[in-house]
Amino acid sequence: MQTLREFIAEAAGRKLAVGHFNVSNIEGFWAIVRAAKELNLPVIIGVSEGERDFIGVPQIVALVKSYREETGQAVFLNADHTYSFERVKEAIDAGFDAVIFDGARLSLEENIKLTKQGVEYAKNKNPNILVEGELGYIGTSSKILTEIPTGIDLSAGSLTHPEEAVRFVTETGVDLLAPAVGNIHGMLKDHPDPRLNIERVGEIASAVNVPLVLHGASGNSEEDIRAVIKAGVAVVHINTELRVAFRDAVRFFLQENPDEVAPYKIMKGAVTAMQKVVEKKLRLFANL
Repeated sequence: MQTLREFIAEAAGRKLAVGHFNVSNIEGFWAIVRAAKELNLPVIIGVSEGERDFIGVPQIVALVKSYREETGQAVFLNADHTYSFERVKEAIDAGFDAVIFDGARLSLEENIKLTKQGVEYAKNKNPNILVEGELGYIGTSSKILTEIPTGIDLSAGSLTHPEEAVRFVTETGVDLLAPAVGNIHGMLKDHPDPRLNIERVGEIASAVNVPLVLHGASGNSEEDIRAVIKAGVAVVHINTELRVAFRDAVRFFLQENPDEVAPYKIMKGAVTAMQKVVEKKLRLFANL
């Protein structure tokens, strides 16, 4: 099987993207792997600090690795949005395929320092582990939003600058870069998220020598997603849309079946609903 690094490089070379989907429970896991199997595409399962605390760090590693070994399916595990070196180290030691150090709210100097520390530890532990850095603040929640959260500035002057991106990548040695290009975590309730800055994506992609990652893609238009992939994004993150599909399916089932108490029956529709979201996104990312 190809490595995650190879899958991402191949996607970047073909102007396509690998899908990254977060899970909070085993229902999400099954939705993602079944969708990827249906389309015969590689996929990344992400778990934030909160998500992996809920599932269990060694437990999610064991689940992904056992499934991959049993099926031969290209399913990889990423420690999404990790805010300290200690937790980066925890994920690397546990056997994650990739880890993100999120120092977006730190000064550039401190972000570089801590990201570099994570990169050096990963390379000494296992050179195949990918380390992603984040440059530019896009929020932290995966919620339905009524407005752009306080602290996020979507003006061009506040987005990630190509010059800073070059410095960050050069000094840290990261394998992947997640810039702020008009994207936000979470999704707006009553209308699509703001347009992404496609031009800035292209400028950053041309300036750095690593693939770009788009975080917070729930709520963005298909047109914008296609454009940023063409401009240089090779991994796209989806979380909130899966959470909404899960919530809505469980709510509908319980309204229709108020006396049902078997969790596997209640959750069956949620798996199907999330799988449909994942399949739709994977088709978009792979231009199918």
